[in-house]
Amino acid sequence: MRAKREYRNREGTEVAVLDELVNRADDGMTIFELRAAVEVDIDELEDALSTLKEDDLIVVESGNEMVIKPDERVVPDEPADEDDDQSLGEWLRERIPF
Repeated sequence: MRAKREYRNREGTEVAVLDELVNRADDGMTIFELRAAVEVDIDELEDALSTLKEDDLIVVESGNEMVIKPDERVVPDEPADEDDDQSLGEWLRERIPF
């Protein structure tokens, strides 16, 4: 599942983080799980998480370990087909590295 369309016009790493978090919205993800899933260096991931937190698009829960979850407004109400609402720009961005 992917984040809602209105949250997809962000930097590539931020969108990738939101998409991964939406896929695990109930359980959330640790920073290590996110880093492995998004495959970016820690500094880039930290910048993306910081921006998403400032924009209130993620929630950080502290317990035994820190878990990051998407804000409920980012999660689509119903699963959409991966390519249904993908714009041409998004399609190109995923296939051509910039």
